[in-house]
Amino acid sequence: MTQTKAGPDIAAGRLPEDAYAENFSDLHPLLEPHEAQVEADRCYFCYDAPCMQACPTSIDIPQFIRQISTGNPTGSAKTIFEQNILGGMCARVCPTETLCEQVCVREVAEGKPVKIGQLQRYATDHYMAENDTTPFTRAAPTGKKVAVVGAGPAGLSCAHRLAVHGHDVTLFDARDKAGGLNEFGIASYKSVDNFAAREVEFILSIGGIELKTGMRLGDNLDLATLRSDYDAVFLGIGLGGVNALGLDGEDKSGSLDAVDYIADLRQAGDLSKLPVGRRIVVIGGGMTAVDIAVQTKLLGADDVTIAYRRGQDRMNASEYEQHLAQTTGVKIMTWAQPKALVGANGAITAIELERTEEQNGSLKGTGETVTLPADMVFKAVGQTLVKADLGDALTLDKGRIVVGDDRRTSLSDVWAGGDCILGGEDLTVAAVEDGKVAAESINAALSA
Repeated sequence: MTQTKAGPDIAAGRLPEDAYAENFSDLHPLLEPHEAQVEADRCYFCYDAPCMQACPTSIDIPQFIRQISTGNPTGSAKTIFEQNILGGMCARVCPTETLCEQVCVREVAEGKPVKIGQLQRYATDHYMAENDTTPFTRAAPTGKKVAVVGAGPAGLSCAHRLAVHGHDVTLFDARDKAGGLNEFGIASYKSVDNFAAREVEFILSIGGIELKTGMRLGDNLDLATLRSDYDAVFLGIGLGGVNALGLDGEDKSGSLDAVDYIADLRQAGDLSKLPVGRRIVVIGGGMTAVDIAVQTKLLGADDVTIAYRRGQDRMNASEYEQHLAQTTGVKIMTWAQPKALVGANGAITAIELERTEEQNGSLKGTGETVTLPADMVFKAVGQTLVKADLGDALTLDKGRIVVGDDRRTSLSDVWAGGDCILGGEDLTVAAVEDGKVAAESINAALSA
């Protein structure tokens, strides 16, 4: 008779050793030259290209694809980097299926868009394999100093553009490694072979950027001091707080923040050493929810369920990401919200969910409940700005920093971008654009 293990079943090494490399291999392997040529030839090179209008960084997509089709991947990469210095990472993680590829003329006519994201990766990977530095030359030193706080996509984009203009940049980051969410928050199968770290080195190669890690705003870094020591400040600090479920028992073992676990996974030297439960429930409906659900399944969890309080069409995760989750074996339960965490001996054993419905546009609980056994419950219900880090100087609204179109804050010498700003999108490519726009505004202000 088989004896059932008491309590949560959380363990490492659930899979054969070779399964980890296979499960976490590149989601979209690099196109071969012939494949890239064939795909590039499908492009109509539209004059008024809808794909370019849909790109947050306004990359000249027809131009870079034409350059690939004519055998010039180096020129193609330069076209991309002119608008998006993190074009390599964006090619890997950008939801192209809801941006450029969704409006591709071939998608509209045939339901099969040009593979813009994969072509962008083909060009940028080619360039980075052949060159150690970015295709830009620094302007003469201006003598101006700018502090960039946060070495994620927004901060890296801003720092590089400022350095190109000849300003001296000090790039601060709270962690011991630069990259932000590109390094710590993206699913491992989207960015393999240490690409995020290699891209940071590529960006820093422009020169004029001093990286200081382990420097956290509100801890050993102060906004008032930065403003007095530097000619301008850019904040790309992201959202450091994680929303709670607001349930009793959230402090129990097995109740975890998805972003923290993903960071541990991304930095793990050996995935077989990472503990994972047999039964996983993820609360949320965005990209982070999908990323944690898919990755725990790939680590060997038997049963993984995403529980979302509204219908599947309301999930922030793209349709492609939802399909990826389901084809990996993840179940998506909709119209269900967390009601209680069930535990024993200080550990989670189950979660009670309440069925929901919409009444006159408002979400209501129906009173009907369902209990799912769970060894781990992951919270992926959004992150928040840690306001205490900023003091009282900046204008905030809805928990985010208010900025103008040029990304300047209510302080004339402080700019901001990325997830931390009001209206900021949870997209690497949008953060890159924020950093670029802010850098041009800072340069204009310092040159006046």
